[in-house]
Amino acid sequence: MARSVKKGPYIEAKLAEKVRRADAGGDRGSSSRLGRAVPPSTPEFIGHTFAVHNGKKFIPVFVTENMVGHKLGEFAPTRTFFSHAGDRKTKMRK
Repeated sequence: MARSVKKGPYIEAKLAEKVRRADAGGDRGSSSRLGRAVPPSTPEFIGHTFAVHNGKKFIPVFVTENMVGHKLGEFAPTRTFFSHAGDRKTKMRK
């Protein structure tokens, strides 16, 4: 179930403070180490880079306007697709 519009989005206080501090210092490329269950991004996050953990390693995620309202974990893929074995066989025959 989605959060009520009346309440507004949930933003982790510690994360919001880090972003405010980085803006005050002029450091837009700051990186925070976060899990996949990070609250949705807000307009203040635009232009910042966050290191989001996908279960194995930290993946840098640069927040753009289109990402506002989405959780940052959506942009750190957890599975790696290599290719299907059948594709390799058909390429070799041609």
